[in-house]
Amino acid sequence: MMTQELLQEEMRPLSLELEYADDAAVEKREGETTETATRSKKDQIIALYENGVTDIAQITRKVGARPSYVAQVLQNAGILKGYFDLYTTTAREQNIYSRFFRNVLSFKTVEAARESVQKIDRLYNYFERLGDRAGQHQAMVLALTGKNRARWSGKAEESKIFSEWLATH
Repeated sequence: MMTQELLQEEMRPLSLELEYADDAAVEKREGETTETATRSKKDQIIALYENGVTDIAQITRKVGARPSYVAQVLQNAGILKGYFDLYTTTAREQNIYSRFFRNVLSFKTVEAARESVQKIDRLYNYFERLGDRAGQHQAMVLALTGKNRARWSGKAEESKIFSEWLATH
């Protein structure tokens, strides 16, 4: 596939995304009661899980939340163990490399983002010296996570710092 075709493909919504959005809207309209409308999303997520709906995707559709939010709510409530994605948390160990990157990611301020990228860069270089491509990849994943979290938090300048580091690696 040529670059232009890839770009056009990315601009078209995926049918799965459309089905997901339609299902969530229909389920919300059909299943919404006065009690459901007054309970918080967190309470709804926990109640659904405790009542036997244990599939994250199903809960996501019923509540109209992101999968990472659903997982985070269930983890914080101590109900769900072992689930992770790029947006739940970096504090939990996902693999053997996680301990190297614990408490490295920060984008609260521009300076915090710069310090975070410096730490990521040091770890990336350390794994490069060892010839450990998986460790380097983990550093890049953390930088991408920082970039995306900062971006979606409205912190464009902090996001740019991570983006610039990624562009050079």
